Amino acid sequence: MTLHQNLIAGEWVGGDGVANINPSNTNDVVGEYARASADDARAAIAAAKAAFPAWSRSGILERHAILRKAADEILARKDELGKLLSREEGKTLAEGIGETVRASQIFDFFAGECLRLVGEVLPSARPNIGVEITREPVGVVGIITPWNFPIAIPAWKIAPALCYGNTIVFKPAELVPGSSWAIVDILHRAGLPKGVLNLVMGKGSVVGQAMLDSPDVHAITFTGSTGTGKRVAMASVEHNRKYQLEMGGKNPFVVLDDADLSVAVEAAVNSAFFSTGQRCTASSRIIVTEGIHDRFVAAMGERIQGLVVDDALKAGTQIGPVVDESQLNQDTDYIAIGTQEGAKLAFGGALLTRDTPGFYLQPALFTEATNQMRISREEIFGPVAAVIRVKDYEEALTVANDTPFGLSSGIATTSLKHATHFKRNAEAGMVMVNLPTAGVDFHVPFGGRKGSSHGSREQGRYAAEFYTTVKTAYTLA
Repeated sequence: MTLHQNLIAGEWVGGDGVANINPSNTNDVVGEYARASADDARAAIAAAKAAFPAWSRSGILERHAILRKAADEILARKDELGKLLSREEGKTLAEGIGETVRASQIFDFFAGECLRLVGEVLPSARPNIGVEITREPVGVVGIITPWNFPIAIPAWKIAPALCYGNTIVFKPAELVPGSSWAIVDILHRAGLPKGVLNLVMGKGSVVGQAMLDSPDVHAITFTGSTGTGKRVAMASVEHNRKYQLEMGGKNPFVVLDDADLSVAVEAAVNSAFFSTGQRCTASSRIIVTEGIHDRFVAAMGERIQGLVVDDALKAGTQIGPVVDESQLNQDTDYIAIGTQEGAKLAFGGALLTRDTPGFYLQPALFTEATNQMRISREEIFGPVAAVIRVKDYEEALTVANDTPFGLSSGIATTSLKHATHFKRNAEAGMVMVNLPTAGVDFHVPFGGRKGSSHGSREQGRYAAEFYTTVKTAYTLA
């Protein structure tokens, strides 16, 4: 089997290979991927530092052409790359292809942004002096990405970093190196100069730590667990570097008495269970007012029982497997915790056997939960959700905001009054009305509040806030 190597200073570099296992079929090895050492990471950082002066002053047409070429190849290969993504991560083939298309759209968007770099020219408060305000690249950017969106999240970090003239050291999640390797290969062949983009696959404790320890990494953008995010922050403060964190979520989805029941159920099922619930924007707290509660729960149960859980690549599959055994154990542990705390496991939660050996779990729905239970406070990151009964809209909003997280928040209602009030008062970075809490466009800002996020927003034109630094220049006329 071919060993997929790391990319350092424009050269493919070997190392010990690690098998990439398909969670839908643990007998299927997706590929062998090299594991980088701390020395490899330091070499990648040195290469990025050396490449920065030339790349930061490269022409906008050069950057535009490379990003556009990458976007076009990703889109042309969407079926192939989507299948690779689904094999290694476990989301359905339709979701894998959809995520691949989104990655293409992200690269296409930032190809355009290369041609729209803007600044300001202002008059000084003093006579005969002009003022120019421009944006310049930050320097070497460390990129650390999670396993749940193995092509979209790398895309929305790599594309703006390159667009604004930064160089990169990129460490993808060890569970899903295949999609990341593919987009790095595409960018490498699209014409990136040596050292501009460096790929170091491997353990976070080795590769990630080398990035955190280096004074030559000028900014780090991280998506992952809250605990690791805090370590990224502490290390970055020591080096006075910029850092951007996207971490956990415990997103609420509110269902009011006046909601369209079918709309509410579909949005809740999508929020809680699609992509096997392995999304930071997934809703695992479903807050339902008492007038619609019983009808909603019954309809949810019927919908859950009809969901097809199977091999991610099989036609008709709606929910794929959990990503690996460790995550499966975490999900089943929380199902046991919910029962012990007094919630009622109303539907699902069983381990499933399919034609191929994999990590299959039936989506689980708890009822009679409270907002103080661990299943309502802690991020599970699996297809497990809890229904919390409340009296009215006011209590629903209070419960929705009673969380240390603040990424996404949703509501199902036909009331313009309540929808408008919720959009204004939900303590979250993103708010959805009659839509799933997960699912955002590629050209608008992504990010949250409280314990979910730190730093400027990702995606869209807001990405410039992180990947550039502002310079103010004065000239005597």
